[in-house]
Amino acid sequence: MPGSARKLHKLRIKGPVGAIETVIEEPSGAFENKPAGLALIAHPHPLKGGSLDNKVAWALARAALASGLIAVRPNFRGVGDSAGEFDHGIGETEDLLALADAITAHYGQLAWTLMGFSFGAYVQHRVARELHAERLIMVGPAVSMYAFEANNIPTAILHGTEDEVIPFHAAREYANAHAIPLIEIEGAGHFFHGKLRELQTRVEKLCRP
Repeated sequence: MPGSARKLHKLRIKGPVGAIETVIEEPSGAFENKPAGLALIAHPHPLKGGSLDNKVAWALARAALASGLIAVRPNFRGVGDSAGEFDHGIGETEDLLALADAITAHYGQLAWTLMGFSFGAYVQHRVARELHAERLIMVGPAVSMYAFEANNIPTAILHGTEDEVIPFHAAREYANAHAIPLIEIEGAGHFFHGKLRELQTRVEKLCRP
């Protein structure tokens, strides 16, 4: 089954303020013994119910696995079994960088793909400044809520045309200002109800050479 995981690990990895609850899934099939890379997936806002179990984060993990990437989904500070408390993207960035170091130490120098949804996209665009990564994929980035800067790695944005939280025009303005490809998900709201399969397929295409 495309996107299925060969192994699933639930870990608590040491971070700057304590444990980071993390789910790691390894791809099956042709990529079982030689994964194509690593995907770090960041969930939406912790104070608004965001967690590694968010359905968009889960769909991003399926896309990563189908593309041969090891899918890494952590909980941000204060969510689930992750230590600490919400830190407006600053501490969350530190946690993801520490997590990436730990994962690289285990799996070796595989290329990173950064994926983030909403607030998670904001965190990942900060991570991209310090972590050497192959690409950044931002889904429904919260560009109308946080100060997004220019990115220094290949970047793509996927955004719903009917997004009720982050207006589509805000994503388009940011994308145009920074020459970032914007992929429209026609008719999709912020949480991509009824559009998750299309989102997953689009992300898979971005992850493959």
